[in-house]
Amino acid sequence: MPFSKDFLWGTAECAGQNEGGFNEGGKGLTTLDVMTLGTKEVKRKITEGILENEIYPSRKGSDFYHQYKEDIELLAGMHIKAFRMSIAWSRIFPNGDDAEPNEEGLKFYEDIFQRLRQHQIEPIVTMSHFDIPLGLKKYGFWGGRETVGLFEKYARTILLRYKGLVKYWLTFNEINCMSTQPWVAGGLLNPSEQERATASYHQFLASALAVKAAHEIDPQNQVGMMYCGHFTYANTCNPEDVLHTVDFDHQMMFYVDVQTRGKYPQHRVKWMERNHVVLPEQDGDARIMKEGIVDFISFSYYLTHVTGEKTNGVYKGLNGIQTGYKNPYLKETEWGWAIDPKGLRYALNYLYDTYQLPLMIVENGIGAKDTVTDGRIHDQYRIDYLRDHILEMKKAVDLDGIPVIGYTTWAALDLPSLSTGEMSKRYGFLYVDGDDQGNGTYRRIKKDSYAWYQNVCDSNGEEL
Repeated sequence: MPFSKDFLWGTAECAGQNEGGFNEGGKGLTTLDVMTLGTKEVKRKITEGILENEIYPSRKGSDFYHQYKEDIELLAGMHIKAFRMSIAWSRIFPNGDDAEPNEEGLKFYEDIFQRLRQHQIEPIVTMSHFDIPLGLKKYGFWGGRETVGLFEKYARTILLRYKGLVKYWLTFNEINCMSTQPWVAGGLLNPSEQERATASYHQFLASALAVKAAHEIDPQNQVGMMYCGHFTYANTCNPEDVLHTVDFDHQMMFYVDVQTRGKYPQHRVKWMERNHVVLPEQDGDARIMKEGIVDFISFSYYLTHVTGEKTNGVYKGLNGIQTGYKNPYLKETEWGWAIDPKGLRYALNYLYDTYQLPLMIVENGIGAKDTVTDGRIHDQYRIDYLRDHILEMKKAVDLDGIPVIGYTTWAALDLPSLSTGEMSKRYGFLYVDGDDQGNGTYRRIKKDSYAWYQNVCDSNGEEL
């Protein structure tokens, strides 16, 4: 029995992709609200405001805003112990810099947390999950120092309001996506390295201030950082390829270093010197960073990468998903994501060996096109994917002694994919009757994986 009796089996969603109700309840627009529908061949566009001739998946999401009461009952029926979700900053402060919070938004999440608690479901809440209030554009989004203070105000507001209702917090979702997807991570379009570094620094500072506030407001609070799971293998045993892998890991993992150790690693300091990047440090920042280190590391895990030679100083095709190399030993999803369960055990060992902090897997799942047949969805491929990953997580806990405290799949319900905006790239245990264009009843249908995961939760991971 590798998992403790209080292991957090759960599933996940986020406000910007599943809530919908983009202009209801006093909510302001966000950076996700102005991203159009794309495909695996066509990139999503970012527009100035909402245009009539475009489709914006976040406008409808999974319609959780209107159906959350029924959805929580469905989640409870799966016997999960934890539900990872996020608060939309713009539901609390519609423009990001409002003088007073929006009471309707505060009550909305309070009701959600109370209902989860009634079902003995532990909320794991991300403060900022890629949906930055559009009103912060006047400060350059995360490029402006003003945003740090505004985030601290938002964090303190929700930490005080939900004291006793929420124990587990994450500050920024996949914070290292500033290196690969700067718009969703920081509100930046085609940034220079200096602009990217400045925005990252501001998020590190804001995270540290939020951690400090969480510990002051309630010593029971546990606050984690969230890493977008980029883990790599060398293309060959050629020492050059191995060193390229080290270099790639440095690009991604320094975000974890800062949030767990309160300072930049030396390799990043040297990188900044070579690239003439200067951090916008002010008096007192170093102390805040040190005092605001996180309690645990959470991360998403979908795939692994292969790295090797560079072309013109950059990795071939590096865009956050691919490095230009395919792993011949692994199968791929329809969207070209390598399926690597054993890589999860590798990732858990890598993170714990390096940082010696408890770990939580907060996203793991497969995007696939589900088919409804006679009112049912037979998604054995999803069951197989999750089973194989859970087995490797069990090995990491049982054989390697890694302290994993929770596992929440992506996702509870089908929702528009972040990468493409497509609803047809489905991740959930619950099928949502909506298409890529936002048409449909949005009725929920239990997939075969729903009952399977219920049994996983009931058996504490013993019956897979």
